[in-house]
Amino acid sequence: MKTIAFLLHNNFEQAEYEEVNNQLKDKGYKTLLITTNNEKEVQAMQQDVKKGDTFTADIFAEDADVSEYDALVLPGGTVNADTIRGNQKAHAIIHAINDAAKPLAVICHAPWILINTGIAKGKTLTAYPTLQTDLENAGAHYVDKTVQTDGNLITSRNPDDITNFVDAIDKALS
Repeated sequence: MKTIAFLLHNNFEQAEYEEVNNQLKDKGYKTLLITTNNEKEVQAMQQDVKKGDTFTADIFAEDADVSEYDALVLPGGTVNADTIRGNQKAHAIIHAINDAAKPLAVICHAPWILINTGIAKGKTLTAYPTLQTDLENAGAHYVDKTVQTDGNLITSRNPDDITNFVDAIDKALS
């Protein structure tokens, strides 16, 4: 059974974790939640403005063993993505997945993280539309599509695209 890890902090977009997680489990994948938070309880947001549910992470980022994961998902949420993009422990996990050419699936505002890690440069990506200028300034080519795959990178725009996003992750792992 393949394992897909999610990496997040607090104030992530609930649907981009919960719905993606549930759909991947329905397809037979094992999932794991990694947090950069100081506590295992993590707070979700709904549409970036309303508190959502809390979830319990399986492990902290410093305890993550990338060799055990077949793919990594980075949910969005503006506060979550902005926090993760400045977190060096998260960067190490993301780089290890990317360097191993394992699927790195990034949705909504999470492509900001690809800018800070240097991964965006030279790639064709999609994201929440307000990130277009940021991505282009970082040397990426932005496209407005439900899902964009460039090598091992899978990017998507928002919660409306989750089914296509999950299908792209599944295809990359097949």
